[in-house]
Amino acid sequence: EEASRMALLNANYLRKKLEGAYQLAYPEPCMHECVFTDRLQQRHGIATLDIAKRLLDYGFHPPTIYFPLVVSGALMIEPTETENRETLDAFADAMNSIAREAKEHPDLVKGAPYTTPVGRLDEARAARKPVLRWEPKS
Repeated sequence: EEASRMALLNANYLRKKLEGAYQLAYPEPCMHECVFTDRLQQRHGIATLDIAKRLLDYGFHPPTIYFPLVVSGALMIEPTETENRETLDAFADAMNSIAREAKEHPDLVKGAPYTTPVGRLDEARAARKPVLRWEPKS
């Protein structure tokens, strides 16, 4: 019961911290997850995938994207009950920074990630012709 309460609290905390920078998919308080859309960022040519890739540069694993399917450009954020306030604040700060970057420097967001061992992949080609084994370059 306590874990459920903390998951609800964490999701609603992030909802409040991000609701000005990202459009909420649903106006009512959330349960253990909050769903945003990329609608505000689309004005600057930024899509959900761009936001997810840019989060990697801030050291965060991206949230579930493009789900639920009924929400166009969905970002489904599900903080667990074990996340502390410092981590939630750091995540919210990163997301808010990305929202500012989308307005001021959209090419920066579109080209992400920059700090990972592998840059932006051609995801369509990767799905059609996956490389299932790594081999060092000669």
